[in-house]
Amino acid sequence: MKKEARFNQLIEENRERIKRICSYYNSNADDQKDMYQEVLVNIWNSLDSFRGDSSISTWIYRVAVNTSLSYTGKAYKHMKLMVDADTRNLNSVLDEENFEAKKLQEKQLEYLQNELNQLSVIDKALISLMFEGLSMRDIADVIGITEPNVRVKIHRIKTQLKNKLTNKL
Repeated sequence: MKKEARFNQLIEENRERIKRICSYYNSNADDQKDMYQEVLVNIWNSLDSFRGDSSISTWIYRVAVNTSLSYTGKAYKHMKLMVDADTRNLNSVLDEENFEAKKLQEKQLEYLQNELNQLSVIDKALISLMFEGLSMRDIADVIGITEPNVRVKIHRIKTQLKNKLTNKL
């Protein structure tokens, strides 16, 4: 298969994943588009060097995460991890009988968003890949650390978030 056809197929299969990764690392729509384009350029430029040590989707995640971190530059230490949920703007759909439950859920999401943004860069990357549903093995491949280390780090992050959120509610 020619490089261009392979590239087009990979992008078609992974377009939404790449866009989500970009949205995790930047809330500005124009910057997300620029970041997305930069990911595509990096995939194209390094496609010939893909050795098959991991699955192609894991490799694409690695390119997308690394590009997103590079794109964000020195500000990446302060980047905001954007968690988008269907319940984000609950005020427009609130009904009287579920008002309190929905307000509590909205408050929990707000707290979670704030706590996620207090995490280190590596922890933000780990959590964003977990949100994507990657396996611990795939996360380890993307981040470049061992699978047991990924498990420990994610367990610690979850425990830390749970404790902080429990204390706020």
